[in-house]
Amino acid sequence: MIQERRSISILLADDDPDDRMMAEEALEESRISNDLAMVEDGEELLAYLRCEGRYADRPNQLPGLILLDLNMPRMDGREALEQIKKDPTLRRIPVVVLTTSKAEQDIFQTYDLGVNSFITKPVTFEGLVQIMSDLGRYWLEIVELPVPA
Repeated sequence: MIQERRSISILLADDDPDDRMMAEEALEESRISNDLAMVEDGEELLAYLRCEGRYADRPNQLPGLILLDLNMPRMDGREALEQIKKDPTLRRIPVVVLTTSKAEQDIFQTYDLGVNSFITKPVTFEGLVQIMSDLGRYWLEIVELPVPA
């Protein structure tokens, strides 16, 4: 029996416009039609989550899942992850690192900071579609998530 996908929103933090476009297309190709918002760095990610700055007028609804790149300007993914997991309002949001890094240090550090999953970006679009499909199935159909505020 196929369960219906949850209608949580997804927030993608990635500084590379091509990677953001490919992730969006891979989600569509995977038939994941959840709302998707995108930000370009850790500072913008936190502003979005906290409804600050240019996001002050955004409805105060937290995403149900964050896809986080590690290597971004201004505030990188590690720093943003640390801030998210220290914040009592944000720390329950599942965070999946989706990065080109394969460095063991990044894997250990992000898990120590509270990341829920660490995934190395595949080199092909087909690989990204498969990852997005698997992520969608796991995070939107299988696991029980706290209801975002």
